[in-house]
Amino acid sequence: MTEFGREYGEGMYALCAEEKIERDALLELQELRDAFAKNPDFVRLLGNMALSKQERVGIVEETFQGGLHEYVLNFLKLLVERGGIYAFAECVDAYRDCYNRDHQVAQAEITTAQPLNDAQRERLRQKLQSLSGREVVIKEKVDPSVLGGVVLQMDGKRYDNTVLHRLQAIKQAMTGG
Repeated sequence: MTEFGREYGEGMYALCAEEKIERDALLELQELRDAFAKNPDFVRLLGNMALSKQERVGIVEETFQGGLHEYVLNFLKLLVERGGIYAFAECVDAYRDCYNRDHQVAQAEITTAQPLNDAQRERLRQKLQSLSGREVVIKEKVDPSVLGGVVLQMDGKRYDNTVLHRLQAIKQAMTGG
């Protein structure tokens, strides 16, 4: 994460926390991050220095006016004005980290060979909440190469209970290396 992303994300969080809108802002920021990931040309347009600041800010206002909380809209405009829209995802990550810290939320990344169904996801979330004593938000990845089982990354630790990992351990034991 860049210093810019961390500084602006933490600053946005501090403002939203002071106004008691941190959860609503987080949801909007995450939706925007996802939309920007699906539309990279739009982000390139907002970062295009061939356009004046006023033109780029005008695009943000036209696109999002009335659809976002005023603080989130102003945050986007600030990033566009300062040429920092490229760091938007990092800003959202820094904001989310502050939110999670202040609200006792753990982020868990789960990798499976196939998508979890709703019941599996909920059982896993409840088990992780029970073990950690915190609310757990699950981010899922699908990677067919794991063959089966689950890779869990949470609180800086990685737990690998996949078929691929077990096969690699068997191979290593058989070859002595």
